[in-house]
Amino acid sequence: MMYKLLAKLDAKKPFNRASAHCDIPCKIYDPSAAQIAVLSMIRMVDLLDELTAAETLTTKQQATFARLVNEKEAEGKKVKEEVLVIWGDYFKKPQLEAFPEIHQLTHEIMLATSFAKQHIDRAATVELLNKVNRFADIFWQTKGVNTYTATCPYPPAEQVIYPDLKG
Repeated sequence: MMYKLLAKLDAKKPFNRASAHCDIPCKIYDPSAAQIAVLSMIRMVDLLDELTAAETLTTKQQATFARLVNEKEAEGKKVKEEVLVIWGDYFKKPQLEAFPEIHQLTHEIMLATSFAKQHIDRAATVELLNKVNRFADIFWQTKGVNTYTATCPYPPAEQVIYPDLKG
């Protein structure tokens, strides 16, 4: 219905056309948003595990449980979106030739994210982080940027690949 209305308006007074070749400004890509989203998923799982350690949940705890699950789902969507934009818009022939595993890795991240969203499973979310870290490492290598691994300075205190931007 909305489409038909806009089409009629466009027919009478044409709209200016806009086009772009990528989702975000060129050369502004960074896998850290995906890494932070996975870390958030791990944190939600930790909080859910703490919450469900009790035999019964109060109404307030049930509301918290629902909110934590919802946030874990939202963070999982962010993981997929961030990885897909980089994979689809940034990786071109030279990067694909240098890292032919990127297609399989991206597919594995999509599947692992779905699994982590469907379950409250810390091991699954940590495995997802490992895959996203590998994705980040490949990304930074294609930029000629060295990486290092460090424990993130906040819960869940997991190992994360960071770009070494000092060099």
